[in-house]
Amino acid sequence: MISRELFDRCVAQTGLTLPENAFEQFSAYAGHLIIYNEKVNLTAITDPDEIVVKHFADSLFLLRYADAPAGARVCDVGTGAGFPGMCLKLARPDLDVTLMDSVNKKLEFLRFLSAQLGVDVGIVHIRAEDAGKDARYRESFDVCTARAVSQLNKLCEYCVPLVKAGGVFAPLKAQVSAQERTPGFAAARRLGAAAEAEYEYRLATGEQRRIFLFRKISQTPTKYPRSAALISKSPLG
Repeated sequence: MISRELFDRCVAQTGLTLPENAFEQFSAYAGHLIIYNEKVNLTAITDPDEIVVKHFADSLFLLRYADAPAGARVCDVGTGAGFPGMCLKLARPDLDVTLMDSVNKKLEFLRFLSAQLGVDVGIVHIRAEDAGKDARYRESFDVCTARAVSQLNKLCEYCVPLVKAGGVFAPLKAQVSAQERTPGFAAARRLGAAAEAEYEYRLATGEQRRIFLFRKISQTPTKYPRSAALISKSPLG
């Protein structure tokens, strides 16, 4: 279904060493995604080569830059069709990955996919702002990530409350302007996290991407996260 040469080249770019069956798993992932996408709108990217570069490789770069110790609990907020969370699980089977989304039809695909691939992941139908108030999820993850979900300051309020002290929030973004970065960093501080690092990388297509690392240094004040309406109307920062 996908090109082995392109897959290997993209993985080499990330610097990762994947399990022996990784190509077969990712190839099956792409095949199921393309077929399922015909009945449920999961992604606008359906070309196999573009799936490898813009979904799989982009997701895997997270493991190059974010520290995820063995057995780490990882939460992917707004996971959609499983990017980056499912890719992280296929690359690092030791990770305890939770895929979180508010759209159940997308999670139905992930339930189907996890069964087809024989992969054990947590799949949670919940809004991020509700998860941040829920004792099962609040401040319980070593790593929280989100990919192309929202502006950085809003994203921090959705995700930082889910990260435990000492853990990291690692959003994957396209290029970010100073107008987005400054309030994003300020929001992180109000939520108990500090900007630790920022990395740029290029996909095989030449497109630039960016990963931010925010280290959780103290508990998030109990008033956060606020409702989605307040986050949208009066974002932090």
